Amino acid sequence: MRAINVLSPGPDSKLVVTELPVPVPNASQVLVKVAAAGVNRADLAQRAGIYPPPPGESPILGLEVAGTVVAVGDVSLEPWLGQEVFGLVPGGGYAEYALLHSGHLLKRPANLSTVEAAATAEVFLTAYQAMFELGGLTAGGAVLLHAGASGVGTAAIQLAKLQQATVAVTVGSDDKADACRDLGADFCINYKKADFVSALQAAVPQGFHVIVDPVAGDYIPKDLQLLAQDGRIVVLAMMGGRQVPAFDLAPMFKKRGQLLCSTLRNRSDAYKTALCAAFYQKFADALATGAIKPVIAQVFDWQQAEQAHQLLASNAVVGKLVLTLSPPNKGEERLKVG
Repeated sequence: MRAINVLSPGPDSKLVVTELPVPVPNASQVLVKVAAAGVNRADLAQRAGIYPPPPGESPILGLEVAGTVVAVGDVSLEPWLGQEVFGLVPGGGYAEYALLHSGHLLKRPANLSTVEAAATAEVFLTAYQAMFELGGLTAGGAVLLHAGASGVGTAAIQLAKLQQATVAVTVGSDDKADACRDLGADFCINYKKADFVSALQAAVPQGFHVIVDPVAGDYIPKDLQLLAQDGRIVVLAMMGGRQVPAFDLAPMFKKRGQLLCSTLRNRSDAYKTALCAAFYQKFADALATGAIKPVIAQVFDWQQAEQAHQLLASNAVVGKLVLTLSPPNKGEERLKVG
């Protein structure tokens, strides 16, 4: 099969199409013929050499795919054969075939296109985990989402509004603010034009029950100023740096606040299975009816992955980028499993 590999991870990394064996599913896995794969910032971090795959997992980029199940590792999984599915992978998404744990995939609803499905799992599960599983957001609560126009941010806005939450976002442009407002965000602050702390203290004086922060760095003390009593700050990444300057714990104690750091990729299979089940139980109808769906910024052929990465790194994207897999040349179908 063809796959996109990283040549020399680091600042000068390159993406190259290589030939690899088709992976063989174990008893808990299915093999999916990939039609499309989502692009995530984790892909950029991995190729930069700062976010390696978990031990034993595929070094191929790509954390989410959509496609068709073409082989299974156990007879109990045979009902999945031929099903169009989407889901999480710990790696291996930028390839013609990928292995998915049977607990980490969902059947693609008819109203969700293959491209949309490929952009759903990582961001909606991350948003769900951050706001509800870790943040404890309840109906009518208030949530602040930094990087509100990102894939996770646009997913989180939709999930939070379905729970009648007050939603505020910070973004880096007026166009991104407009996009978030269109999704239902109540307060959209362009941090390049306004001090988001003072603006949000005025807009939501009681503070935020949950703050989802992929920036970290000097945002953490600002988050604390905006946190409600007994609130939770959930840090998903460190785009603003790993060091937190001048962080005073006293206000955290006064507010009985919690600071949580979380990733999804390196969680156990059992955890991800439970997370998928909980998300689907709560939002299956919304997914099926189209009440929630990913915002697609642009679609690339998978051999244009370099251009997709450059666009994502520019911070000019609202929502998600997706790679679609071009078919092999005539006579090059290579599926040989077992």
